[in-house]
Amino acid sequence: MKIAIIGYGKMGKMIEEIALSRGHQIVSIIDVDNQEDFDSEAFASADVAIEFTAPHVAYGNYLKAFAKNVKVVSGSTGWMKEHGDDVKRMCTEEGKTLFWASNFSVGVAIFSAVNRYLAQIMNGFEQYDVSMVETHHIHKLDHPSGTAITLAEEITQRLDRKVDWTVGTVTNPDGTVDGSTQCQPDKLRIDSIREGEVPGIHTIRYDSEADCITITHDAHSRKGFALGAVLAAEYTAQHSGLLTISDMFHF
Repeated sequence: MKIAIIGYGKMGKMIEEIALSRGHQIVSIIDVDNQEDFDSEAFASADVAIEFTAPHVAYGNYLKAFAKNVKVVSGSTGWMKEHGDDVKRMCTEEGKTLFWASNFSVGVAIFSAVNRYLAQIMNGFEQYDVSMVETHHIHKLDHPSGTAITLAEEITQRLDRKVDWTVGTVTNPDGTVDGSTQCQPDKLRIDSIREGEVPGIHTIRYDSEADCITITHDAHSRKGFALGAVLAAEYTAQHSGLLTISDMFHF
């Protein structure tokens, strides 16, 4: 398979390494300093482009790839609120293809399935209140993480006593803390921590007066995310439309 890489940071480099190890060909690598390569024959020859960039440029990257009829796999977050309807229309009505996930880790996909099941069970046990903590490296500027938001939305869709999520505390790299632990009873609080080089930890906690039930996904490195993105590219090459992890994994 011919793969183009959009965004050549740590994730982009790891995706390149894993794609090559799985026998794929990297035909184009696009970063901030060679945007003109979107118009190259090499980029247009790609079966799939894998895109990991910043929220403010992701949507534009999709448009550039779609213009060349290149399918896209993307892990960029933060663009959906403003451009989600437009992307959905292009994928359902105009024949474009985007595989999007807030997290491509196979482990997170399994964790997500457990999260959905547990939230459904907890409808019968109102004594448990649920909250979440996500921890990431100091270079991650947005909070909560896209994965935390996805997990929270999975809970609020299934747990009747929570109608939405809200930002709780944010522990900054210098140790200072912003925000508050106080929130409305019908909101799911997400606390964020930024420290060191942590690839990503997500903990969901159901707490009652009697006991506490906790589930956690702790990424050891970015390798799991990169492998998942390449697996998604392999899937996307054979499928079309607006695709998600739930299309690839049936739990």
